[in-house]
Amino acid sequence: MSRNFSFYIIVLLIFGGLIWLLLEKGKTLPIAANKVTTETVINVSPNVSANTINKVTPTDNTFISPSVNFFTDKIGHPICILLLQIIIIIIFSRAFGFIAGKLGQPVVIGEIIAGIVIGPSLIGHYFPAAFAFVFPADSMKYLEILSQVGLILFMFIIGMELDLKVIKLRVRSALVISHTSILFAFFLGVLMAFLLYSQFAPAGTSFLGFALFIGIAMSIAAFPVLARIIQERGLTTTAFGKHVITIAAIDDLTAWCILAAIIALIQAGSPMNALFTVLLAAIYIVFMIFAIQPMMNKIGATYITKEILNKKIIAFVFIVLFMSAFFTEIIGIKALFGGFLAGVIMPQHATFKKIMAEKIEDLALVVLLPLFFVLTGLRTEIGLMNQSDMWAICGLIILFAIIGKFGGSFIAARIIGMGWKDSLFVGTLMNTRGLMELIVLNIGYDLGVISSVVFTMMVIMTLVTTFMTGPTLNLIDYVSKRKERVKERPELRHLRILISFGLPKMGESLLKLVHAFSAKEKNLFYYTAVHLTPHTEITRSVAMKYEDISFAPIKAFARELDIRLKTLYKTTEDVTKEILRTTHKEKADFLLMGAAKSAFSENVLGGRVKNIIEQAKCNVGVFIDKDVQAISNVLIMSDFYSVSNLLDIAFRLLRNSDCSITFIPDTNDKDTLKKIRSNAFSGNSNIKFAEPMTPTVKYMNNFDLIIINIKHFEKYYDDKSDIINAKPSLLLINFTDKAFISQDTKE
Repeated sequence: MSRNFSFYIIVLLIFGGLIWLLLEKGKTLPIAANKVTTETVINVSPNVSANTINKVTPTDNTFISPSVNFFTDKIGHPICILLLQIIIIIIFSRAFGFIAGKLGQPVVIGEIIAGIVIGPSLIGHYFPAAFAFVFPADSMKYLEILSQVGLILFMFIIGMELDLKVIKLRVRSALVISHTSILFAFFLGVLMAFLLYSQFAPAGTSFLGFALFIGIAMSIAAFPVLARIIQERGLTTTAFGKHVITIAAIDDLTAWCILAAIIALIQAGSPMNALFTVLLAAIYIVFMIFAIQPMMNKIGATYITKEILNKKIIAFVFIVLFMSAFFTEIIGIKALFGGFLAGVIMPQHATFKKIMAEKIEDLALVVLLPLFFVLTGLRTEIGLMNQSDMWAICGLIILFAIIGKFGGSFIAARIIGMGWKDSLFVGTLMNTRGLMELIVLNIGYDLGVISSVVFTMMVIMTLVTTFMTGPTLNLIDYVSKRKERVKERPELRHLRILISFGLPKMGESLLKLVHAFSAKEKNLFYYTAVHLTPHTEITRSVAMKYEDISFAPIKAFARELDIRLKTLYKTTEDVTKEILRTTHKEKADFLLMGAAKSAFSENVLGGRVKNIIEQAKCNVGVFIDKDVQAISNVLIMSDFYSVSNLLDIAFRLLRNSDCSITFIPDTNDKDTLKKIRSNAFSGNSNIKFAEPMTPTVKYMNNFDLIIINIKHFEKYYDDKSDIINAKPSLLLINFTDKAFISQDTKE
């Protein structure tokens, strides 16, 4: 611990000193007077480029025919324009968000690109008349106000996501990594500002303000995007996942505090006024923590269900939220800080958080927040990057940004004792910026501290560093897995079972089935259970609530059976793809899925189940549970091609459970029948080899479980209603070339 503390102090002194020296040196630079500024800003909407917006106005006859004046008068009304803008924005943001999700990227990537596409860089450039009609100059103020409300609500949700108890448990090591990455990135940001100031700072901007904003923009990490990546990879409940969440939370808190101080300094105009603003902010924070938070905790302890959490309580929470935003705006540190602080002081009760998140999320994330992305897109003019040296500078910004956050986090993680893989993961995740970066950039743009060119470069940097996160994590995972496979001894390879379930009760039933195959050989098995939520836009607290509910039955049953069970919870837009990816990642030998009886009423093994069966590289079992209580009498129905595999299953069942098995082969070939009956365990009184036949419903009802190959099921049982409607539960299996049981378990 003393080594970590010493490293922390050394980093603080070195980079703090370097930043101070650069800021002092920057004072000697002449005040910026270049033309790359926000001169094109329109009066009604600061910093939104009017070059494109004002090319064609809504009344220009080149766009609107006189024959439709009646309709254009109505359409041109501010409320109609605003509604049209919202409709277009939602359509574009959802469409691009969907595409981003399909490409394995955070939805925020698609929404940012949607904003750029709608803005002057693409539609505004190629369709200026349509663009000017939909986004007239005098409508920007309404979009801006709505987007600010969306940001306040979003920051409130982010504040609620911070679990202060978790932060306290891992605060020391997380603090070292977080602050090292901030200091290192901030230093490189100030160095970058020193290089850019003379050519790219807005006219009249001081080096101090320019440098501080570039520094903090380089230092920010996207807590919500990072948390979602952790969640999607099933790492939420692991020690590593919790550690990274803590690092990101501390990073967020620290960066927002620094940003608040920078805003106060820039808006106040003098150090004394800035000090007064910071003092007011500190007093307000103390008031919220020690006066308002205890009151909110009492509310949270009392009103924790939807039936009791009535509209009066919801209204009170919103009053606290908007009052907080109101006061921070008056103080001079922006309304969104008030929203964030209001979220932090909310009750930590998971149910309370879930209910409040549900009330706010859809409106904030689907309707209001995309407006912010479009405003960012309106300010992002790729056309300004019209010279090769500008793209070279943009590349340098991206390089500095990656070195700062990735390098600082990686080095600090290694020094405090984390392994190479975990350190690389931490560095990659902390290099994710996303929406939080855009908020910082837009604040700097509104304050006139950064120019349109720098703004565009920084938006490109945000896209690159966020986009690279997923592929980089996959690459790290792939390389480390290859090394593990080289070290692995084949003769010690055990059987890996992956259980995928939807309803919590189904998870327990699947584990009961797996236990019948492995009760006495648990040391030869790796058990993993995965539950997926087909949704990527839920908050972390809500996701954790779903995770707890989903895994509660199967975890309790695993403890009862003394089984070591690994659990994975993920959110995804594509359940089929995620199950296949998890099967590959976990190197599963057998994937067992739960299915409902009704799923086979018309389309046998169709839809998602069929796609998984066809694409999986391992054996796949589909279990139709008809409330099986005990597996004591099993019927195995075999075709010619799956005899060997089904005998393996029979062998496994006989070794591990006290059950009776009836084996019905689907062949009259004497040699094959003789081979089956002369099997090593044919003398076992618990197994019976029946003559080939098609069993009736009455016959099948004597059993608890029927096991059958999927291809045999589809080919030979045209009237599937008999086997589906019979009382026994069904296990349908699709075999691959991979053996169902590992050879080292046969004796």
